[in-house]
Amino acid sequence: MNGIQSEFPPQLSLIVPVYNESSNLDLFYERVLKVLKPLNVSYEILFIDDGSKDDSLEKLLEIRGRDSKVKVVQFSRNFGKEIAVSAGLDLAEGKAAIPIDADLQDPPELIPSLIEKWKAGYDVVYAKRTKRMGESWLKRWTASLFYRLIAKMTNIDIPEDAGDYRLLSRAAVEQLKRLRERHRFMKGLFTWVGFKQTAVFFERDPRYSGKTKWNYWKLWNFAIEGITSFSYIPLQAASYLGLLVSVFAFFYGVFIIVFKLLHGIAVPGYASLMAAVLFLGGIQLLTLGILGEYIGRIYDEVKQRPLYVIHKTYGFDNPEVQVEK
Repeated sequence: MNGIQSEFPPQLSLIVPVYNESSNLDLFYERVLKVLKPLNVSYEILFIDDGSKDDSLEKLLEIRGRDSKVKVVQFSRNFGKEIAVSAGLDLAEGKAAIPIDADLQDPPELIPSLIEKWKAGYDVVYAKRTKRMGESWLKRWTASLFYRLIAKMTNIDIPEDAGDYRLLSRAAVEQLKRLRERHRFMKGLFTWVGFKQTAVFFERDPRYSGKTKWNYWKLWNFAIEGITSFSYIPLQAASYLGLLVSVFAFFYGVFIIVFKLLHGIAVPGYASLMAAVLFLGGIQLLTLGILGEYIGRIYDEVKQRPLYVIHKTYGFDNPEVQVEK
């Protein structure tokens, strides 16, 4: 148990999504305590076990046994990090909330700087990476490309190289809780709610242990998620491309008619004809794929399924958090 005086609601809620992070949890908790104790703030630490297949839950319950300020939420299955962060925001009771990963890439030692900016009047204080240690040049390059691309495709200013690690005031948390879309790109939602925002800079460390859950296929899908959640440009691009191809086809048809009238022979070119057919077929399939991405999201939204299902909670006095959300 720590010596910080209890206070309700607490001043600070740490939201920690956990998926197979057993080897990181003890050190993460120790570093968090070293940061929080000197601050003399009341706090709660919400661990969201996102269907871990290792012994992460057992480790969390062991930590919970040593510190009553630790609360644990166990999902019925893996719902994904974005949903785990959303659940933490739903259940957080602090005057400010800080989502932070358990892999120690986002250093807990940055928390005092986040709090300082919050006390200075900012509602959202995001941690911006100046270096991404332990990542390949390809991953760094694709991440930079994604941020530049989404900045041009959306009408909101999503900070480059800023992840989920940030401080959110109670006002910002309450507005985020109102957003219940099923496909959640949290970096975009954090920016969309607005409020007074600023950055704190840091160098991102490599993972302490374990393997990243994000392979390139998942990152690709995550990028599509972000773009389709906040931009209609892919649909507009498909329309413009279709218009361009139609104009080209019209003028090419006029050329064939004029050539036939002037020379009296058909225009040769089986190869060019097949190339045109295959090109048009590819454009049609691409357009259908873009439409399918948006229609699939509409399909998910109209079903109105809950964002997540809580199997069990530990450390909550309110029995209502036991129900499905």
